[in-house]
Amino acid sequence: MSLPTTVASSTSAPTSPSGLGNVKTRLWMPDQVLFTPAALEEPWGQRILERVRSLNLPVEELPRNRLTNLRGETERETYDIAKRTLAVVTAPPSQFKLSPIPPSADWQFHLAEGCPAHCQYCYLAGSLQGPPVIRAYANLPQILDNLAAYERAGQATSFEVSCYTDPLGIEHLTGSLAECIRYFGTRADGYLRWVSKFDAVESLLDLPHNGHTRCRASVNAAPASGRFEGGTASVQARLGALRRLALPRGQGGGGYPIGLVIAPIMPIEDWPQHYTQLLDDISAALDFDCDLTFELISHRFTPGSKEVLQQWYPQSKLDLDESTRSVKRNKFGGIKYVYDSDTMKSLRQFFERELSQRFPKAQILYWT
Repeated sequence: MSLPTTVASSTSAPTSPSGLGNVKTRLWMPDQVLFTPAALEEPWGQRILERVRSLNLPVEELPRNRLTNLRGETERETYDIAKRTLAVVTAPPSQFKLSPIPPSADWQFHLAEGCPAHCQYCYLAGSLQGPPVIRAYANLPQILDNLAAYERAGQATSFEVSCYTDPLGIEHLTGSLAECIRYFGTRADGYLRWVSKFDAVESLLDLPHNGHTRCRASVNAAPASGRFEGGTASVQARLGALRRLALPRGQGGGGYPIGLVIAPIMPIEDWPQHYTQLLDDISAALDFDCDLTFELISHRFTPGSKEVLQQWYPQSKLDLDESTRSVKRNKFGGIKYVYDSDTMKSLRQFFERELSQRFPKAQILYWT
């Protein structure tokens, strides 16, 4: 499988007992950047244009507000073309009507749709329409202005911005995540949450977040991450980035609240050993007091996502065997395949025990 162009650039990072200093930052560089006319009319769209031109990326200004010529002869070819493309567009009116997203946050909003990573279990598969091109929104100021209507006066209101994209994975191209962090730093009751499998955090360290943004890294055991998470930063690099975000400003860090999303948890061969090693690595990276949360998500899939994933990754070794799973139904009649109750119980007991021993001050937000 071919991957989009990436570049590795040196970063200066505080050292730690786990040797997480001086990591290489992974940046996704698309093969083409498309701008719709509506996007170019937006001041934020012009700022994105300046960014991508400064990186000498090929830019095409489209004649109409439609994305075309992104399909190949097969779904796999379409996937390959789309995943090499950044399209700068305007968010449609539907994006201004926010949806709740418990237990992650009160509300979700989007600065982009589509992700530059190549995770073979991708939760976006079957969720987004059309080719999986990465669409960045040029009308970001209007998107942020809309959020105030969803805040509850005098009560903390949380907003998740990572549901349909990896915001850090495209930050060097858009600057949109930093703008979101600045916005929430001015809010009395609004709080931002984002999660990433990338590590280019240097531009975020000095932002005036005022403790209103929680930065999270998505991590997994080495066999799962190494096999199924193509195009991403290594787990060690992600932990190094999270460390830099969490360290106090006086120690060269960002002073952010942070979190770990361990997902998707899989009962792979020798899973207690591999997840113990992951927790050891987390402990070494976060060997100081910090505002820390954990979210634990087991692997699951739907019939629709399975069909799409098998078209995108026909050679994948990801376990998508329905016969070994239990069926879980939602209130709308949709189904997903999850691990059986005994497996789920074993996984949950392991993580809750290990996390309580290693991180007694951390909060486990949810297990699913």
